[in-house]
Amino acid sequence: MPSDTAGSWTPVALSADLPPATVIPAWTPLGAIALWRSQSGRASASSDRCPHRGMRLSHGFVRGEALSCIYHGWSYSPAGGCIRIPAHPDLVPPETIRVAVQQVAESDGIVWIAVGEPAMPPPRLDNLAPIRSLTLDADVAAIEAAAGEKADADGLIRVADCPWVRLLPAEQIGCTLIHLLVEQGRSVADRITASRIAEAVRRRAETRQKDMA
Repeated sequence: MPSDTAGSWTPVALSADLPPATVIPAWTPLGAIALWRSQSGRASASSDRCPHRGMRLSHGFVRGEALSCIYHGWSYSPAGGCIRIPAHPDLVPPETIRVAVQQVAESDGIVWIAVGEPAMPPPRLDNLAPIRSLTLDADVAAIEAAAGEKADADGLIRVADCPWVRLLPAEQIGCTLIHLLVEQGRSVADRITASRIAEAVRRRAETRQKDMA
């Protein structure tokens, strides 16, 4: 993935896994986030704690263009400001009540989160189609060894014995999230094969990680 001294991008989810009016937990190098999509389709990333009582916002719900905490229903805009406190419906929440937000970009079926201030947009994966995401109890080095290839400049790992399969990793605390992609135009049977290949890479990578521990 492109990066510089100012910042970088991390791939946190597939666009298909975030339909309108949903929220899911995700993780970036800056910490846990609530990744959500408004009813109109806008993807946003908020820190995963409500400033009221600390409840995880990823356990909350999306209504319209706001993310609401499941505990007391405090609602936040994509910009992070609190816009509604149900217990005080006539109160305009002060601007000081807000959650931290991170920049989101969607490209070729992947949801990317900015870490810092990247100088460039996320990499384009025009000829690849995302299939699924998997969590591996292994680091990127072990995944590269299991796949038989090093990550390229865009962060993609080609599977050596099946070069039309790519893995896009995102390191997390104690594990690695990988997004499985295949070349555009591949059949349903090929996609099933790719999923089995990814599972085999996971087993090899996790075995290697344990052997190195």
